[in-house]
Amino acid sequence: MFREPPYKRKVAVYVPKQYEAGTAAPFIVGADGPDNLLFLALDNLIAEKKVPAMVAISIGNGSGDAQGSQRGLEYDTMSGKYAEFVESEVLPLVEKSCNVKLTKDPEGRATMGCSSGGSCALIMAWYHPEWYHRVLTYSGTYVNQQWPSNPQTPGGAWDLHENLIPNSPAKPIRIWLEVGDKDLLNPNIMRDNMHDWVLANERMARVLAEKGYHYQFVFAKNAGHCDGGVKQQTLPEALEYVWKGYGGK
Repeated sequence: MFREPPYKRKVAVYVPKQYEAGTAAPFIVGADGPDNLLFLALDNLIAEKKVPAMVAISIGNGSGDAQGSQRGLEYDTMSGKYAEFVESEVLPLVEKSCNVKLTKDPEGRATMGCSSGGSCALIMAWYHPEWYHRVLTYSGTYVNQQWPSNPQTPGGAWDLHENLIPNSPAKPIRIWLEVGDKDLLNPNIMRDNMHDWVLANERMARVLAEKGYHYQFVFAKNAGHCDGGVKQQTLPEALEYVWKGYGGK
């Protein structure tokens, strides 16, 4: 699914100077890499001992966007396949190329992303909670972007807040999520009433609360989709929240 020659991608890796060789490091996997803002935020937060000394793995997407694209296939598919691709191909490559050891403890593993990269981050943890317990999303595409359609999840990522989270036992996932008040709305793309990003994120926050998840929801005023100013302002506190409780802190 992700191995076709046209879909090669670059992987950027941040290894903090505080990393001790041979130890199993916590890490965060990010979509749509490289994410230099993430690397800068971690540099400061780790130095201030506000988050653990983690490795950051920023993976480029397979190109394109939305239905019919490789990026859409990777990020919007409601399954564990993308997480499995990362686990079997990306993480071993990072360990070998960067001479680091990555933890197997799901408490020390996080995912993050924006838009479809954000929904991908939660999908990774939802289908593989034995691998990931921490999630951070900006303008998460918790809408019906999945293509091709899947009868088991006909609403794509909309099904996360429509059916899956409300009707499943709570999973050990801690999540920080944001949406802007001027985020995306496309009522005509499929005429399915499942393409309002603001509503989708509000619904997500509500069902997370109802199921007792540890979550923080930021509603950013005068902000658009994947708003750069919002990310620059909030990423440090978002990372602190997502990593709260790690190592007993």
